[in-house]
Amino acid sequence: MAALRKPYAAAVCGVKNSGKTTFLEKLVKELNCRGYRVAVVKHDGHDFQADTEGTDTFRMQKAGAYGTCVFSKNKWMAVKQETEVELETLFNLFGEADMILVEGMKDSLLPKFELVRKGVSCESICNPRNMLGLVTDTSLKIPGIPVLGMREVRRCADILEQEMHGNIPEDEKQEKSRFLL
Repeated sequence: MAALRKPYAAAVCGVKNSGKTTFLEKLVKELNCRGYRVAVVKHDGHDFQADTEGTDTFRMQKAGAYGTCVFSKNKWMAVKQETEVELETLFNLFGEADMILVEGMKDSLLPKFELVRKGVSCESICNPRNMLGLVTDTSLKIPGIPVLGMREVRRCADILEQEMHGNIPEDEKQEKSRFLL
């Protein structure tokens, strides 16, 4: 029996308002067009409200339930109060995915694209050791890291595919850090 392949995981990072969500929307669409099943995990540096006031699950949470779940014929959503959840725990929710993209987590070991956008940021905040590419509309360059324009989503998808399938040149394999779960 062949071992099941786990999803490939990578991140899209950048400071607030650098365009991470917009870029991810385009990247997910491109990867879907290529036939990949993609999941997205968003890191929120602030505590967020997962349910809207007035819903049954919101009421149960306010009553003291540490977790709630709502489901229908085609989808489900669970909310669980838990501190310091590990990325791997969240990734396990998407075992059938080909790829999991994380929005945020600049300090993680995940391979990542960093967005640096004119008027919002002017320097890199990520460790270049794990970077797949610098996506920017500035003149910023990081030695050994590919620079891509903000609209070069197809090229970013190409890089993800190459990483996912291990098709990177031998001399780059030692420098790049890939994260396969």
